[in-house]
Amino acid sequence: MNNNYPQIQELLQQRADFQARLNLLPYDGNPEIKDREGKQYLYVRKRVGSRLTSTYVDAYSDELYQLLLRNARDAREFRKNIRRLDKELAALGYSDMELSARVQLNLDFARANMKSNIYDQAILEGVATTFPQTEDIIENGKVSGMTASDVQKILNLKHAWEFILDKDVISYPTDYSILCHIAKLVNEGFYHDGGRIRGVPVTIGGTKYVPPMPIESIVKESIESILQESVPAEEKAIKLCLYCMKTQVFNDGNKRASVIFANHYLISQGGGMVIIPEKEVPEFKRLLVSYYEDTDNGEIMSFMKEKCFRTF
Repeated sequence: MNNNYPQIQELLQQRADFQARLNLLPYDGNPEIKDREGKQYLYVRKRVGSRLTSTYVDAYSDELYQLLLRNARDAREFRKNIRRLDKELAALGYSDMELSARVQLNLDFARANMKSNIYDQAILEGVATTFPQTEDIIENGKVSGMTASDVQKILNLKHAWEFILDKDVISYPTDYSILCHIAKLVNEGFYHDGGRIRGVPVTIGGTKYVPPMPIESIVKESIESILQESVPAEEKAIKLCLYCMKTQVFNDGNKRASVIFANHYLISQGGGMVIIPEKEVPEFKRLLVSYYEDTDNGEIMSFMKEKCFRTF
């Protein structure tokens, strides 16, 4: 199977992507209309094991009914693609890897805290949102009182987290291809290929630091070098996060992608999570500028160890 590793990794990423898209659908099942006392109501019908379930959605409207029909079509297509990819993986000799109890627990911990993680990341990114609004977007895909751009950023964060929390993706090495796919997801709807390495100069607001043009081979080597260091997993995760932020590997979304990339590594080691909490964002940004300008003397590493880890 080793000779097929690149192909298997690509197929696993595709499968995790379809699974994440399936998880993003607000309703799972086929729509049905029920009449009660002269009024119509919408339900979704789904088979769970040998039992057929029917879940209430809302009062009937043409718009909601069409949404449920689209969801049902999309779900069928996603599942069809997942089955196809499962067959291709089996043909290459792949079988599901067994996660350790600690990593499985870490996955559960991350899923339980995903809404708060996404909210904290949105605040770091400067998205004008509240936690209830963020929760509404994650659960329903829309909310009033926010720009379409900010809503898209939050949905993209959910998609990227769903991707790394897939058991196959978390089983695979934290490498450049995983980083690129995360960046592609967080930039979805903003760039045609948001996971492609940056090919244009950029500046960063609030600092005189100008990141040099990234070179793919050097980025790959740098990531591998960090992972080979003889330091605790939490320190490696911080170094991965900060390196990717400072390098500005992509045209946009670098802070978002860097944090989720660092969490892919940390969760795969059963080490908890690294997230910059809302209340710590101003201080983190101040220290990040110092780090960019090579004047922080290790302060940001100490700060993140103390303030930015969530353990279980």
